[in-house]
Amino acid sequence: MNQHKKYFGTDGIRGKVGGPLMTAEFALKLGYAAGKVLGEAKPSKTIVIGKDTRVSGYLFESALEAGLVSAGINTTLFGPMPTPAVAWLTRTLHASAGIVISASHNPFYDNGIKFFNEYGEKLSDEQELAIEKLLDQPMDMVESRRLGKASRLSDVDGRYIEYCKNAANNLMLSGFKIVLDCAHGAGYQIAPRVFTELGADLVVMGNQPNGFNINKDCGSTELAVLQEKVLETKADIGIALDGDGDRVVMVDHTGNEVNGDQLIFLVAKHLHANNRLNGGVVGTLMSNQGMEKALKDLGIPFERAQVGDRYVHQKLHKNNWILGGESSGHILNLNLATTGDGIISALMVLNVMMESGRSLKDLADEMPVYPQVMININHPEPKKLGRNNDLCRAADAVDKALGDQGRVLIRPSGTEPKLRIMVEAVEQDLAQQHAEDLSNLASEL
Repeated sequence: MNQHKKYFGTDGIRGKVGGPLMTAEFALKLGYAAGKVLGEAKPSKTIVIGKDTRVSGYLFESALEAGLVSAGINTTLFGPMPTPAVAWLTRTLHASAGIVISASHNPFYDNGIKFFNEYGEKLSDEQELAIEKLLDQPMDMVESRRLGKASRLSDVDGRYIEYCKNAANNLMLSGFKIVLDCAHGAGYQIAPRVFTELGADLVVMGNQPNGFNINKDCGSTELAVLQEKVLETKADIGIALDGDGDRVVMVDHTGNEVNGDQLIFLVAKHLHANNRLNGGVVGTLMSNQGMEKALKDLGIPFERAQVGDRYVHQKLHKNNWILGGESSGHILNLNLATTGDGIISALMVLNVMMESGRSLKDLADEMPVYPQVMININHPEPKKLGRNNDLCRAADAVDKALGDQGRVLIRPSGTEPKLRIMVEAVEQDLAQQHAEDLSNLASEL
């Protein structure tokens, strides 16, 4: 993201509730500014709002609604709804824009706000900057007869479930046992219905949200309980969504994690073999080198984008490719969705399993996974630290020593005052030693 931007990160606006950004007053002004910038995109002058299940969603939903209405924009509220569902419904309902209130995989005490344009895609830099300019100006509410109206749409769940089932390409899961972890998040109602209606023998976890338990010891970032349940129930696979339903990580029948890189690889290999890949694959700077090597061995082009699904999406568009994503499980198939979609990504993987007749473990094992070691260094100026000459020289020396058997990545966090030092190598001990050496040096600078 451009450095001069004040509010928008790579995934919308995030912060601790009650902190400098995430207050009701800020959400009110943000709704007004977004309404002024985005609300004229369609004659309906309607912006739709979805949210996840964290308790602060009620507060920010009301504040955004008030801001939009005061700008003369009609507002349609969905209630709890996965982020990709809001993106799809934005363009399906011909809305001017879509808003999601969610902090994704973060704890309940964080929250954030994501935007989609009328096509269900992330906003352009120009749109974000226009909103930012209005945030710094006083609100000028429209006159009473031009105020917007707010309403709730009650049948959106069923619409999106049918969309997911259609995207599944006639997938039949009868006799297939799945453990599904909804992370007590936005997909807690929709996801179980999708897999059940496709015939799966389903065991559901993380589907009892109370406003405070979203992502707590569950979901795509906390797999231990899911892994135990897969083994206990002798399931074929486990599926873990994150809090807003745009990511998926899976567990094979032996209880092993299968991350986003592995899922992207096995889908890409299957599509390539059936002449349906239409180009190459886009990963990020964090994508495992094992995926890059395995794809290139198959003759599949691979390119890296900056960390963040926004940048993956941009590079896919530039190359006219369809498949890419992140190791965290944020997977994009532009033939099926405009953003990452945990449910649809899981269905893609299940399609590969059914068409190939192979287990998830067998498919994932075809991609070598290089051990990665990440160490975070707390620093008030992580960008400045990352450019330090001594650290850069040391990192270059490690890179040269590893050759094509590993790599070094040093980058500042986009959300915290931390410098992230990642070393990837064929051997775990080697990656660990190099990462520790570089982090020790960084800590002394």
